[in-house]
Amino acid sequence: MSDPLVLAVVLGTRPEAVKLAPVIIEAAARPGLRIDVISTGQHDDMLRSMIEWFGIELTLDLEVMTPDQTISGVAAAALDGLSKRFRDHRPDWVLVQGDTTTAFVGALAGFYDRIRVAHVEAGLRTDDRFNPYPEEMNRRLVGRLADLHLAPTARAADNLRSEGVTDAAIDITGNTGIDALFLTLDRLGVQPQHSGGRRILVTAHRRENHGEAMRGICEAILRLLERYPDLVVEFPMHRSPRVRAEVVPLLGQHPRVQLGEPMPHHEFVQAMARATLILSDSGGVQEEAPSLGKPVLVMRDSTERPEAIEAGVAELVGCRPDDIVASVTRLFDDPVAYEQMAKAVNPFGDGTAARQTIDSILRRS
Repeated sequence: MSDPLVLAVVLGTRPEAVKLAPVIIEAAARPGLRIDVISTGQHDDMLRSMIEWFGIELTLDLEVMTPDQTISGVAAAALDGLSKRFRDHRPDWVLVQGDTTTAFVGALAGFYDRIRVAHVEAGLRTDDRFNPYPEEMNRRLVGRLADLHLAPTARAADNLRSEGVTDAAIDITGNTGIDALFLTLDRLGVQPQHSGGRRILVTAHRRENHGEAMRGICEAILRLLERYPDLVVEFPMHRSPRVRAEVVPLLGQHPRVQLGEPMPHHEFVQAMARATLILSDSGGVQEEAPSLGKPVLVMRDSTERPEAIEAGVAELVGCRPDDIVASVTRLFDDPVAYEQMAKAVNPFGDGTAARQTIDSILRRS
């Protein structure tokens, strides 16, 4: 009997846990494949709630998180821990997802130990190395280290080809975040619905949106609340002190603003399902919300997911209050415009990305 193929799955943040959970579940069901799930601990409690929800069992938690951690500190500690793990328990593949420091360091540790690296959600680009920061450079660096590029869309695959990646190293799988969304909806037994009245779900955390940009977002929300007396705003806040230092003083006392802690994935899916529309600077929300029929206004100047803009399910609005207010007002006041965004087709996949991901790795093993 041959030894099982060993797949080391490296994660460390909440988005990675969400998007890798379907892959881990799929891999666990395949005979002849063993999973080694390693967390860097780049996020702590936010990550743990995702792991518990999806029933993931960690093999190792490096627990690199420290108070006021720096990017370089996280990278150094994670690289050291992962390198030791790979030397002691040599996997056949290292699997990383997306654009985090954990993903970059996981790929680098795999490369150092001459272990093949597979990159889930490969090929996303904004072509601005500092926007988003440091994610744009993280994913580009993973792209130079990876042996297998699992692109969510044809555009992402084209980006990789333009950088010299051969067709033999690319598979288009769809986005595993859609798999996770469908898994969660099925488990919850919920359907997208409007809660009655107007309801905006807000997420804002990007480093480039700290400071003045965050104040602009809050100003826009206050103006919208004044314009629409039935509007309720739900705002689960990122744990970053720089986010909360702006949001709490400006929005914390308003009776129709529901500030709260970051939500477990299943609760956030429910929040998306009951929202009228979503204001966000998140990448994952741009992928998930269209499957729920929820328009997304992206509070950024660029996006690595242009497919959402082209499909009409999302719109780039930036962080200037005038622009945010104008876009929200148009959707609230024009039912035709709203329905066009709400009913557009999601370009990010059909919920089979995890199966395609494991098939792709096995074909090359």
